[in-house]
Amino acid sequence: MEPSRGIAGTNLEHARSHNRRVVLEAVRLHGPLSRADIARLTALTSQTVSNIVQELEDGGLLQAAAPRSGGRGQPATPLSIDPDGAYSIGIELDHHGLTAVLVDLAGQIRGRVGAEVRDPRPQSAIPQMVRAIRDLRTRSAVDWSRILGVGLAMPGPFNAAGRSLMGPTSLPGWDDPDGAAIARRIGLPVILENDAKAAAIGEHLHGAAKHLSSFAFIYLGMGLGAGLFLDGHVYKGAGRNAGEIGHMIVETDGRPCHCGNRGCLEQYVSLRAAYQALGIARYDRGTPEELVRRLDAGEPRIMAWLASTAAPLRRAINMLESLLDPETIVLGGVMPQPLLQRIADALPPLAVSAADQNDRATPRLVVGAAGPDTPALGAAALPIFDELNPQLNLLLKKTG
Repeated sequence: MEPSRGIAGTNLEHARSHNRRVVLEAVRLHGPLSRADIARLTALTSQTVSNIVQELEDGGLLQAAAPRSGGRGQPATPLSIDPDGAYSIGIELDHHGLTAVLVDLAGQIRGRVGAEVRDPRPQSAIPQMVRAIRDLRTRSAVDWSRILGVGLAMPGPFNAAGRSLMGPTSLPGWDDPDGAAIARRIGLPVILENDAKAAAIGEHLHGAAKHLSSFAFIYLGMGLGAGLFLDGHVYKGAGRNAGEIGHMIVETDGRPCHCGNRGCLEQYVSLRAAYQALGIARYDRGTPEELVRRLDAGEPRIMAWLASTAAPLRRAINMLESLLDPETIVLGGVMPQPLLQRIADALPPLAVSAADQNDRATPRLVVGAAGPDTPALGAAALPIFDELNPQLNLLLKKTG
């Protein structure tokens, strides 16, 4: 019998903080759990689990239910995450809008604020973030002292090494953001992340990838990127720019791209590509809702653009499947759902790849189910993961 995959901890005293996160993650994933269940899943000793559980209960992060009987000895006490044990804020900033969500420790949305963004540059956008957080605090009856921080998701790349990829699909002024400076303005700790990676986390927690440990989330926004969720964690890459598949070359001698190459994927499949196909020269004045109106009207140009997305996107999916062998490819982003579904419907048959297996448990391609707030939800998970979640790639060891 093949050994099961569990969350393994260590009994070394100096690793107490690490083990605390391991216990919380086990309960988050599998709860409610008894102390014996936790010890079995984490490979920690019963005494270590008992000490940590007591600490977490005292801190308000775990809550105990009524003991359950059914065997010999003392009845087992089920433990679960206390939703009000901690809270986090997720903010998504893009060319058109800002979305802020307040979530509890169990991942439930406790407040939401949305606002139009006319100027996404830091000097204008950061004050909007401050106002959004103030609105969340006013509208939500939660203990603000238990806010862990803010996750901020926006189009990448962020650092200097990625500047060759900066262009009209990136947010102006955000090529090298200073997280510490933003935190000082906001008044809370801030974790920055690429919108595609944040969306992958959001889809894993709330959408079509809930039960998947390896998938690629193709994020269709003004540009195009991918969040790579591999073996239980988001793969970031050496320069934190993994997933910039919008600059994957899918057409030989194709359309020129601002990065200097020709035939990049986002020149064919993105909101900006749609606006260009429709003759909207100032795409920053267009809106995703306008594309839906034109789709509903059956405008020939948008129908032709939708048809043209299939071939280049098939090539990109073939590359991702051949390289990563994911459980599935998830299609999502700020691209409106009707357009996403049309794009997905036009893709079959997908090219033969390593993922083309008869005994597949999941479809090769699905449309995301977490909705338009997916990046903000993923961003909200970042401070919680940072505080409570161990490095799953190190912890998912074979036990049993």
